[in-house]
Amino acid sequence: MNTEAERLLLIVEDDPGFSRTLHRSFERRGYKVLAASSLEEVNAILTERTPQYAVVDLKLAGGVSGLTCVQALHAHDPEMLIVVLTGFASIATAVEAIKLGACHYLAKPSNTDDIEAAFSKAAGDVETPLTERPTSIKTLEWERIHQTLVETDFNISETARRLGMHRRTLARKLEKQRVK
Repeated sequence: MNTEAERLLLIVEDDPGFSRTLHRSFERRGYKVLAASSLEEVNAILTERTPQYAVVDLKLAGGVSGLTCVQALHAHDPEMLIVVLTGFASIATAVEAIKLGACHYLAKPSNTDDIEAAFSKAAGDVETPLTERPTSIKTLEWERIHQTLVETDFNISETARRLGMHRRTLARKLEKQRVK
């Protein structure tokens, strides 16, 4: 059971270095921090603790989607503030993360300040200015390429086939975007 003063944070991240960095940074800010690298570890933690906050990486080891962790965390406690972090940002995954219970979605690199700010903006802001510019064709193209790459587990040949483009054309586009 959590005490009233305890700020319990769960970090779901499969990169040990990044997880350790976030862990230390949040501890310095007065959080009690738990860490998990898989859905199984998340479920084990939830049998004993109920964090008020969670930071979840979108892409976990073994091709597991962090969205399954978001869903499990939200089902366990709908009041939990969940921020999804990703190096693979797309409109589709952002929408799904919010629908599954995340309060915010941040693209990496994000730091502790960004994450804490996201926790405090969980309610949303109706004063957020609307952009005058529609999404560019290049952005839409990149999001579609990225979505297909994820679907094919980053197989370049299969992605090119599904997108109806030559493999070398796709490779040139990826070289410009520097996918890691």
